[in-house]
Amino acid sequence: MPRVIECVDDSPCDLGECIAGLDASGFDPLEEESLLHAAHWLRRLGNNRDFLADIMLVELKDGPDGQEDASSYGAQVVMLSPFREDYFLRANFWPGPNDHVFRASGRTAFSYEVPHDHNFHFLTVGYFGPGYASDYYEYDYEAVAGVIGEKAGLRFVERSTLDPGKLMHYRAHLDVHSQLPPESLSVSVNIMHSGGAQGWLDQYGFDVEKDEITRVLSPGCNELFLRVAVGLEHPQALDLAETFARSHVSERLRLVALEAQAGIMDLAARDDLWRRAESNGSRLIAGEATRRRRELAEA
Repeated sequence: MPRVIECVDDSPCDLGECIAGLDASGFDPLEEESLLHAAHWLRRLGNNRDFLADIMLVELKDGPDGQEDASSYGAQVVMLSPFREDYFLRANFWPGPNDHVFRASGRTAFSYEVPHDHNFHFLTVGYFGPGYASDYYEYDYEAVAGVIGEKAGLRFVERSTLDPGKLMHYRAHLDVHSQLPPESLSVSVNIMHSGGAQGWLDQYGFDVEKDEITRVLSPGCNELFLRVAVGLEHPQALDLAETFARSHVSERLRLVALEAQAGIMDLAARDDLWRRAESNGSRLIAGEATRRRRELAEA
């Protein structure tokens, strides 16, 4: 499960001080000193009981003329900093079952009871309210290929709550959690790690009862562009899809290129495409190709 970091410091800081402190040395979650340095600043920011209310009041007063990026990550999130080279800050709102937005939108709109891992590291602290609970699991990312329906090897650890003041490090490609709604509205504040390789690393959804991978949660814009361009049957897009399917460094993008090509083929051509893909040299593509051929045979 995520690592609980004991960081004892009762002094608060404002948001600007926190950002300056992080900017001074960056945020590398794989380096212990950098991780603890960032955790210390998050602890101090969490001690400031006014900074988030101040930001929201400015937004409410300024209306559409306020900061354009304050909620650019989604309605559940308030961005607290611009994207830096290796991190950004955000606050997450977690409604409870009695909140109107929960009753109107349903639990899946807030990723409740949607087991998933993350393709990035992040630090989080319980800032307001009782905090969400999670069923925590761990798994070996390197042991799976990422095929839909593949056994994930999930190991249940425990159920625990992000209590007020609790500070945790969620580890990329290791910690899996299924979040449960808090008893009442809660807020967490996060330092999110970001890096150039993140967009090429998969994030998965899981079925914990079946111990299976159910979907990929991290499609990139390149995937969408390629699917649309091939769907429009643009000659250059068709050539590019063939090139990507054959030799792109990303296994996931090779698979997307194959899927895009299959989408404009008849059943016989589609089966031949996946038959040839079974010898692509990738565990992911071979597994997905076999699954697609099985689905075609059963159709």
